[in-house]
Amino acid sequence: MRTKRILIPLFRDEVAPRFDLATEVLLAEVSPGGEVVTQDYLLPHPSADGMCDLILSKGVDVVVCGAVEEEFYHYLRWKRVEVIDNIAGQARTALARYVDATLKAGDILFGPKEDAHAR
Repeated sequence: MRTKRILIPLFRDEVAPRFDLATEVLLAEVSPGGEVVTQDYLLPHPSADGMCDLILSKGVDVVVCGAVEEEFYHYLRWKRVEVIDNIAGQARTALARYVDATLKAGDILFGPKEDAHAR
Protein backbone atom coordinates (compact mmCIF):
# COMPACT_ATOMS: atom_id res chain seq x y z
CA MET A 1 0.00 0.00 0.00
CA ARG A 2 1.22 3.50 -0.75
CA THR A 3 0.74 6.76 1.13
CA LYS A 4 -2.79 8.13 0.63
CA ARG A 5 -3.87 11.75 0.64
CA ILE A 6 -7.23 12.50 2.21
CA LEU A 7 -8.96 15.88 1.96
CA ILE A 8 -11.77 16.97 4.29
CA PRO A 9 -13.59 20.29 3.68
CA LEU A 10 -13.97 22.02 7.06
CA PHE A 11 -16.47 24.16 8.92
CA ARG A 12 -14.65 25.00 12.15
CA ASP A 13 -13.50 21.58 13.46
CA GLU A 14 -16.21 19.63 11.68
CA VAL A 15 -16.70 18.14 8.25
CA ALA A 16 -18.30 20.98 6.26
CA PRO A 17 -22.00 20.34 5.67
CA ARG A 18 -21.59 21.42 2.03
CA PHE A 19 -18.59 20.71 -0.17
CA ASP A 20 -19.08 23.89 -2.24
CA LEU A 21 -19.26 26.31 0.71
CA ALA A 22 -16.07 25.34 2.56
CA THR A 23 -13.20 27.83 2.67
CA GLU A 24 -10.86 25.66 4.73
CA VAL A 25 -9.71 22.07 4.25
CA LEU A 26 -7.77 19.48 6.19
CA LEU A 27 -5.29 17.59 4.02
CA ALA A 28 -3.90 14.42 5.57
CA GLU A 29 -1.25 12.01 4.36
CA VAL A 30 -1.65 8.50 5.74
CA SER A 31 1.37 6.23 5.41
CA PRO A 32 1.09 2.44 5.08
CA GLY A 33 2.18 2.14 8.72
CA GLY A 34 -0.74 4.31 9.84
CA GLU A 35 1.25 7.50 10.52
CA VAL A 36 -0.87 10.58 9.81
CA VAL A 37 0.52 14.01 8.88
CA THR A 38 -1.98 16.86 8.47
CA GLN A 39 -2.01 20.38 7.03
CA ASP A 40 -4.73 23.01 6.88
CA TYR A 41 -5.35 25.01 3.71
CA LEU A 42 -7.45 28.13 3.23
CA LEU A 43 -9.32 28.87 0.01
CA PRO A 44 -9.82 32.48 -1.09
CA HIS A 45 -13.59 31.96 -1.38
CA PRO A 46 -16.09 29.09 -1.37
CA SER A 47 -16.18 27.35 -4.75
CA ALA A 48 -16.77 23.76 -5.83
CA ASP A 49 -14.58 24.36 -8.89
CA GLY A 50 -11.79 25.75 -6.70
CA MET A 51 -12.12 22.79 -4.35
CA CYS A 52 -11.85 20.35 -7.27
CA ASP A 53 -8.78 22.20 -8.57
CA LEU A 54 -7.14 21.93 -5.14
CA ILE A 55 -8.01 18.22 -4.92
CA LEU A 56 -6.41 17.48 -8.28
CA SER A 57 -3.38 19.74 -7.81
CA LYS A 58 -2.54 18.14 -4.44
CA GLY A 59 -2.94 14.59 -5.78
CA VAL A 60 -5.73 13.73 -3.35
CA ASP A 61 -6.86 10.09 -3.32
CA VAL A 62 -9.91 10.37 -1.05
CA VAL A 63 -12.38 13.17 -0.26
CA VAL A 64 -14.42 12.89 2.94
CA CYS A 65 -17.25 15.43 2.84
CA GLY A 66 -20.80 16.32 3.76
CA ALA A 67 -23.20 17.08 0.93
CA VAL A 68 -21.72 17.32 -2.57
CA GLU A 69 -23.54 18.10 -5.80
CA GLU A 70 -23.91 15.11 -8.08
CA GLU A 71 -21.99 16.87 -10.88
CA PHE A 72 -18.88 17.28 -8.71
CA TYR A 73 -19.23 13.81 -7.19
CA HIS A 74 -19.16 12.24 -10.66
CA TYR A 75 -16.36 14.54 -11.83
CA LEU A 76 -14.13 13.49 -8.93
CA ARG A 77 -14.98 9.81 -9.42
CA TRP A 78 -14.13 10.21 -13.14
CA LYS A 79 -10.76 11.62 -12.05
CA ARG A 80 -10.32 8.48 -9.90
CA VAL A 81 -10.78 10.23 -6.56
CA GLU A 82 -12.73 8.20 -4.00
CA VAL A 83 -15.57 10.25 -2.47
CA ILE A 84 -17.03 9.35 0.91
CA ASP A 85 -19.97 11.72 1.25
CA ASN A 86 -22.80 12.58 3.62
CA ILE A 87 -20.47 12.54 6.63
CA ALA A 88 -21.41 14.63 9.67
CA GLY A 89 -19.14 15.09 12.67
CA GLN A 90 -15.69 16.13 13.82
CA ALA A 91 -13.15 16.11 11.00
CA ARG A 92 -10.45 14.39 13.08
CA THR A 93 -12.91 11.69 14.11
CA ALA A 94 -13.78 11.10 10.46
CA LEU A 95 -10.08 10.92 9.60
CA ALA A 96 -9.43 8.43 12.41
CA ARG A 97 -12.35 6.29 11.24
CA TYR A 98 -10.98 6.37 7.68
CA VAL A 99 -7.53 5.27 8.90
CA ASP A 100 -9.22 2.42 10.83
CA ALA A 101 -11.20 1.49 7.67
CA THR A 102 -14.51 1.95 9.50
CA LEU A 103 -15.77 5.12 7.78
CA LYS A 104 -18.59 4.74 5.29
CA ALA A 105 -20.81 7.16 3.38
CA GLY A 106 -23.64 8.54 5.49
CA ASP A 107 -21.91 8.14 8.87
CA ILE A 108 -22.97 10.56 11.61
CA LEU A 109 -20.08 10.86 14.02
CA PHE A 110 -21.56 13.06 16.73
CA GLY A 111 -21.91 11.28 20.04
CA PRO A 112 -24.91 11.71 22.32
CA LYS A 113 -24.84 14.98 24.21
CA GLU A 114 -24.86 14.64 27.95
CA ASP A 115 -27.43 16.73 29.80
CA ALA A 116 -28.55 18.32 26.54
CA HIS A 117 -32.17 18.46 27.66
CA ALA A 118 -33.77 19.48 30.90
CA ARG A 119 -35.39 16.59 32.69
